Amino acid sequence: MTDELSLSEVSALSRKVLDRVGEAVVGKGEALELVLAGILAGGHVLLEDYPGLAKTLAARSFAQALGLEFRRVQFTPDLLPSDVTGAFVYDQRDSQFVFRPGPIFTGLLLADEINRTPPKTQAALLESMQEHQVTVEGETFPLPVPFHVLATANPVEYEGTYPLPEAQLDRFMLRIAFGYPTAAEEWEVLQRRMSRRSEDQKVAPVTDAAGLLAAQQAIETVTVDDTVGRYCVELAAATRRDSQVLVGASPRGSLALLLAARSYAVIQGRDYVVPEDVKAVAIPALAHRITVRPELWLHEVTGATVVRSVLGSVPAPPTVAGARQ
Repeated sequence: MTDELSLSEVSALSRKVLDRVGEAVVGKGEALELVLAGILAGGHVLLEDYPGLAKTLAARSFAQALGLEFRRVQFTPDLLPSDVTGAFVYDQRDSQFVFRPGPIFTGLLLADEINRTPPKTQAALLESMQEHQVTVEGETFPLPVPFHVLATANPVEYEGTYPLPEAQLDRFMLRIAFGYPTAAEEWEVLQRRMSRRSEDQKVAPVTDAAGLLAAQQAIETVTVDDTVGRYCVELAAATRRDSQVLVGASPRGSLALLLAARSYAVIQGRDYVVPEDVKAVAIPALAHRITVRPELWLHEVTGATVVRSVLGSVPAPPTVAGARQ
């Protein structure tokens, strides 16, 4: 891939990636757009939904379509931090300790069922997700570039699980739910399986690691009007003022909102951000950063309902089509 890409080229590349991933994952177009937006923005994505809804398949398909090295870690209660990051092992031949990298040294890491492992192991991901490096026994090792974490979590089974702490949730740029397919989509899944005559699914690569880096660099040139940026700030601030909220979205939330909106705009074929882009990524970017008052669980108040309320109360700036600063 070329070292530099225009935004129109990134937009075309994004559609090709989504088309390839869509060959494996049926009927999840909007959710897949959001996952790709998070990756193009340089962030990590949490896929939280019921079992069997193609979360793992989507992560593997994105790794294949983007040409990234892919590794999967199945998180279990007995998983140790060194099982993720790696550890120093004594080499008898050279009579010295040698670092053996763990599965985290990859382009795209699937942290499967991340809420099934204790907080100590969950915390092993914090430094890597924020700083793109791993520190083991006082020695720091940089991770490959690009590096992204796609994690899955089951929101219904709580026995034997460890809820992600707020600090860990905050490291995920987006939290996305796939939802159940329609009857037609589910039938298409069955038809594809019968015609494929194999359980395995492979997606042909569209780009490679260098191409993804070039696309991420191009995203940095997307125009964001001051009114749209202030709209992101006001949405995050409004979650802190909501009477139903114990802790609202932090400035990291407003930053995630803005960065994801830029990528989403390019996927939609524009080189500038409009308020509709912000609204499209608002719930995935903010809902998991909001802590609702515990006494409101009977009323089914969640972070998503708070964000919907905020979107309805905070006035959006006018959209100037095609405008550039």
